[in-house]
Amino acid sequence: MTLNIGDTAPSFELPDTELKMRTLDEFKGKKIVLSFFVAASSPVCETELCKFRDSWNEISNLGAQVIAISNDGPFANKAFAEKNNYNFPVLADYTSKTIRDYDVLMKDLLHIKDYNAAKRSVFVIMEDGKIGYKWVSEDPLKEPNYEEIKQFLK
Repeated sequence: MTLNIGDTAPSFELPDTELKMRTLDEFKGKKIVLSFFVAASSPVCETELCKFRDSWNEISNLGAQVIAISNDGPFANKAFAEKNNYNFPVLADYTSKTIRDYDVLMKDLLHIKDYNAAKRSVFVIMEDGKIGYKWVSEDPLKEPNYEEIKQFLK
C-alpha cells in the first residue's frame, strides 16, 4: 500500500544502536524527520546522515526529531553511528517490516538477487501522527533536498 501525505504514519518498534527498542509513539508531540537509508557505511548514506547531524540544531529548533532507519543490523548501525557521531537514533529494521510498511523496499540492490534495502526516502511525520511530507527516490545515489525539508519544517 502506498502511503500519501495525510495518511497516518505506520507505527514501528525497532532496536537502536544500544539494542533498546524504540517506537514511533515515544516521539509523538514533535515533528519527526524519518530518514530511510540504503546501507550503513555507504558513501551517499554517510553524506546524508552527516547533513542531518550537522543540521541538528536547526531541525531541533523547528520542533523536529530526526530518526534514521535501515535494514542493517544494530551492530553495523552502531559502528556507523559511532564513526560519524550521529546525534539521533539509528534504528535497525533487519526484517524490513517497517520498510515494507512505508512502501520503500528496494529489491535486488545492485542487481544482487534477494539483497533488499530501503529506498532512500524521507517522511516528515507531523505532531498528529500524519505524514506531512514525503520524498522517495528510486535512485540510491540521489540525496534528498535538505533545504526543502527544512523549509517544510518551518
